[in-house]
Amino acid sequence: MKNLNRRQVLAAGGCLFVPRHVLGGAGVKPPSEKLNIAFAGIGNKGYENVMNLNAHGENLAFFCDVDDRGDNARDQKWDHIPADIYKKFPKVKRYRDYRKMLEKEEKNIDAVVVTTTDHLHAFVSMAAMRMGKHVYCEKPLAHSIFEARKMAEFVKGKKIATQMGNSAHSGPAYTRAAKLIKSGLIGEVAEVHCWCDKAWGGQKRPQNSPPVPDYLDWDLWIGPAPMRPYHPCYHPKSWRSWCDFGNGRIGDMGCHMMDMPFTALDLTAPLTIETRGAPRVTEAYTNWMIVDYTFPKRGDLPPVKLTWYDGGKRPELNLDSGVPGIKEAAVYAAKKGRPWCEASLFIGTKGVLIATYGMVKVFPEKQFDRASRIKVDFPKTHYHDWTDACRNGSKAGTNFGYSGNLTETILLGTVAWRAGEKIEWDCAKMKVTNSQKANDFIQREYRKGWEL
Repeated sequence: MKNLNRRQVLAAGGCLFVPRHVLGGAGVKPPSEKLNIAFAGIGNKGYENVMNLNAHGENLAFFCDVDDRGDNARDQKWDHIPADIYKKFPKVKRYRDYRKMLEKEEKNIDAVVVTTTDHLHAFVSMAAMRMGKHVYCEKPLAHSIFEARKMAEFVKGKKIATQMGNSAHSGPAYTRAAKLIKSGLIGEVAEVHCWCDKAWGGQKRPQNSPPVPDYLDWDLWIGPAPMRPYHPCYHPKSWRSWCDFGNGRIGDMGCHMMDMPFTALDLTAPLTIETRGAPRVTEAYTNWMIVDYTFPKRGDLPPVKLTWYDGGKRPELNLDSGVPGIKEAAVYAAKKGRPWCEASLFIGTKGVLIATYGMVKVFPEKQFDRASRIKVDFPKTHYHDWTDACRNGSKAGTNFGYSGNLTETILLGTVAWRAGEKIEWDCAKMKVTNSQKANDFIQREYRKGWEL
């Protein structure tokens, strides 16, 4: 250990923990003091994180992006990049390599916001946490189940404030829906449906290989993934479609829509996972997928079947089930366009609840008019939830302990789909008990020079 310098530790992913007092960790800051925040990935969603934390009054300390245009983590829903981010904040020092930024600016950083592609989430986050830095990491928390577990276990018992960036968790609709369900308003819930109409996938590897643009460090963008020739189908727009870099639509929006049932029903780890979808393509995700999860009893709460849908698929509800409000709910669940393209639907013994980003509906409507009168204390913004935790040592709502478990469950959907089998999950052993093929997707091999 004495022969390892800090550069070697960071380059290797740092498989040892150095005490925070040695590294000058951020610690808990007084409420009046600004946080010095470094940003890894500043394009599109990263830009949004920059602007929000700037509006919250924090100090933008450093920008890091492998793309000099600032568009490392560009999301499909944007058709342009915020090219003026460097003009907006010309005094913020810039880096390309997050490892160099952390090494050189360690004493000047309190917290790190990670908005890279999925396959680098764990690497940037772990490097920052090993220095004792607070971390806000976009969803999904990691690219693999192994990485999500490692991140959640590392932060246990440490005074590091963590948050996954599924901001709807702190929104009024999610907060109200969770409280109504926990109150028993719709009775016991044993069936949940979550959907997102869009999907990313179905591509085939491109045959041509254009030159790498001067503004992009392709080797750093690839990071721990297997090297492949540059192509714009990977960066900046469609990286979520590819197994090496993202986790398809469920890896993205599942962290929002399945977050609500996890909170409202105290879900933990699933027992079985089974998928249906479009024909498989070896290297890319499918352009539609349905995933069935089964969860065990939790104390007095009944077992739950949760089904995820994407690519335009929606639940086909049993209208003859006798559940009050099921027919009304089916009408709403079939609606297209905003806000119905992304929603979670809970079927209880006394009624049905549908929640979107900004709305909660309870059926039968006449029976549950009183639902709107139930008082709910709304939290601060998702960013405030995290920055408050950085300052006072509290635990943010989607800290890595909670979001690590949520992410593992979501990624089990991609594991089952890639294996092409119904799988049985042993959470304690982090192992699929009935399929070695599926176990091969729990943890990946990293490119030489990259270790977690």
